[in-house]
Amino acid sequence: MLKAMGINDLLHFDFMDPPPTNTMLTALEELYQLGALDDEGLLTRLGRQMADFPMDPSLSKSLIKSVELQCSDEILTIVAMISATQNVFHRPRDKQQQADQKKQKFNDPSGDHITLLNVYNGWKQGGFSTPWCHENFVMPKNMQRVRDVRNQLLQIMARHKHQVVSCGRNTIKVRQALCSGFFRNSARKDPAEGYKTLVEGTPVYLHPSSSLFGKPAEHVIYHSLVETTKEYMHFCSAIEPKWLVEAAPTFFKVAPTDRLSKRKKAERIQPLHNKFAGEDDWRLSAQRRAGRGGGGTWG
Repeated sequence: MLKAMGINDLLHFDFMDPPPTNTMLTALEELYQLGALDDEGLLTRLGRQMADFPMDPSLSKSLIKSVELQCSDEILTIVAMISATQNVFHRPRDKQQQADQKKQKFNDPSGDHITLLNVYNGWKQGGFSTPWCHENFVMPKNMQRVRDVRNQLLQIMARHKHQVVSCGRNTIKVRQALCSGFFRNSARKDPAEGYKTLVEGTPVYLHPSSSLFGKPAEHVIYHSLVETTKEYMHFCSAIEPKWLVEAAPTFFKVAPTDRLSKRKKAERIQPLHNKFAGEDDWRLSAQRRAGRGGGGTWG
């Protein structure tokens, strides 16, 4: 938002309550990797569009990418579901089994994002009615908030002349669009237990409420991490490793097979990101980026 207001030097901006420098640098690096900032830290054309959407940059990037992939109707619903509420399901203590059975019919084997889409579409087919919500253990107030947010986002899309089109049953496009915004939030199945994030190698887990729980995919993206007894991934979807390279060629690359173990050759994903880089390394010239080293092979 500050970048959109023309405030470019955020590191030396006179904040009333300045955020930690590391937090600021992480945010700038994320915007750079999303394509919202150029090598000098200025907003790109994409970045200006992203700034118009009042939500997480990763969600706005996914929404804009969905126009190109022709799945903007689906992504519009999904980002509204995530932005408006953290949960739409109601699970009363005395009816937990019934609630779980109702939720099961919305679950999609590809993950939680399509599950959210199924819930909204079911509500839409039910005439956006409150009785439908009660019958399916879905919270009506939360769903109405989702609908309001979706309508607001629809207006912004129209202002930018972005077409809203459906991909029908081709939900691969939906997950590819999400990958374009959440490639940093990616994880790979750990043979021992759970998952490990691709960027930091942090152990993370599928929550029991996830649509993927019990049938985990090899690679996933997630919206956020929630720490309770373990660090759980919130809103997960299965992805193909090659989508990461396609979504973020400045962040991932295909690794030479002679540097990988037999188990990893099929994945062949190697980082360009270096978590030990200096404070200004997110701001790289084209010449420096061409010679930038990675941090090893993610495995």
